[in-house]
Amino acid sequence: MSDDAGWGEPPAGEQGQTGSGGGSPLPRYPGQGDWAPGYGQPPSGYGPPLGPPSGYGPPPGYGPPPGYGPPPGYGPPPGYGPPPGYGPPPAYGPPPGYGPQPYGTPGYGPWAAQPPAPAPGGVPLRPLAVGDILSGAFMLVRRNPAATLGIAAIVQTIYGISGAFIAWGELNAARKLQTTIILQPTSTQAASHALGQFFSSVVPYILLSYGLIFVFETILTGLLTGVLGRGLLGDKVTIGEAWRLARLGQVLGVSILVPLILIGICLPVVLLAFVFAIAHVPALAILVVVLGSIAAVVLVIWIWVRLSLAVPAVVLEGIGPVAALKRSSELVRGSWWRIFGISLLAVLVVVLISIVLQIPFFIVRSVVGGGGGLGSMFGSTATTAAPSLLAVGIGAVGSIIAATCTRPISAGVTVLLYTDMRIRKEGLDLALHQASQRQALTGDEFASLWRPALAAGWQSPGGAPGMPGAGWNPGQGPGGYGPGEAAPPG
Repeated sequence: MSDDAGWGEPPAGEQGQTGSGGGSPLPRYPGQGDWAPGYGQPPSGYGPPLGPPSGYGPPPGYGPPPGYGPPPGYGPPPGYGPPPGYGPPPAYGPPPGYGPQPYGTPGYGPWAAQPPAPAPGGVPLRPLAVGDILSGAFMLVRRNPAATLGIAAIVQTIYGISGAFIAWGELNAARKLQTTIILQPTSTQAASHALGQFFSSVVPYILLSYGLIFVFETILTGLLTGVLGRGLLGDKVTIGEAWRLARLGQVLGVSILVPLILIGICLPVVLLAFVFAIAHVPALAILVVVLGSIAAVVLVIWIWVRLSLAVPAVVLEGIGPVAALKRSSELVRGSWWRIFGISLLAVLVVVLISIVLQIPFFIVRSVVGGGGGLGSMFGSTATTAAPSLLAVGIGAVGSIIAATCTRPISAGVTVLLYTDMRIRKEGLDLALHQASQRQALTGDEFASLWRPALAAGWQSPGGAPGMPGAGWNPGQGPGGYGPGEAAPPG
């Protein structure tokens, strides 16, 4: 019968097929809203079906024909069900290793290592720590030994030869004065004669020696400052270029003004003590000397640190001596203790290196024999010993070698302290990094680089190819000035 077509066993090869294929469709089981009277009851726990509206139903006597129903033993065909392996995979979940990842891509994020600062000259262009300044001074010297050690050797050799003759004359004068004091120790006239001989013979050599030191130290400081400033950009300059960068006249002015200021601090104490001594008030004179000396020493150290960056300001910024002193005071303000500590540490390192280098020459000088200068005046074994020119020469060689190795380091520490203050307060590292991308800066370009008004938005005069022409920071006008601002006069 056609009514039973859907209850038979499906032909082979057509199991599980539905729709309009070649086989007969499977029977449609009653849905939730379909209810046939007399056809069983819904499964336990299944709610009553939604029946037809009231009064609606099949006509009387209507029902399935007798014997209607599935054939005996009817059920799903053997093996009927989902294909083997069908279903959710075992331990269903995210793939192994999949899960919440750490915030940010590896290598990025707030805790990622910062990229190293550019260091075209071996010194990183960023705020410098104490170790960076000390090691950077050695690095600048090692990167350009011809212009650092070479200049120091030339200047110190000239000074050493001149100083050796001055020292030999001083030793001779001291020996004569010593002989006068020993031969006539109790005579008042002899004492007056010895005092006059001291001022006429020994003091001129002392003043000449200190004057020579002052001149040669000024020249060497100016030359090394320009060389080390260019070395920060990775440039190697010659001795002739270093001489043009030195600005020795302005450096000499700073070197004169700073001692005058320091002497001016101590002068009132000396004058006040002298006045009390003349007025026969020894107690007040002693009190002024003690307390005034302590206050003067403290004030001298404080002002010396405040003015310690004046020479780099003169050489690198191209300003005058008085403006350089003000500039140094502005840069040091707020960082006095830091600059004092680093400067003191650098002095200790330089003195230690100098002593170690001169020890062999001291030993050889003692073996050869030489006068002790003013220090031997109070001895009893060198009353008639004439100074040895060979011993003086050996001592001069030792001082030349020691100064050649240490003076560039001392100048390098000063230049790096100045650069560090400019980086911390004015962002000079951006201008230095920008300028290091261009080779062979002219003197005017190098000077404009260090000027405070141009440091934040430096560009070479005339606009160098490939370099920003409107300043480093957005919103700045030409040359790095603010919007609507013009360059200061001059």
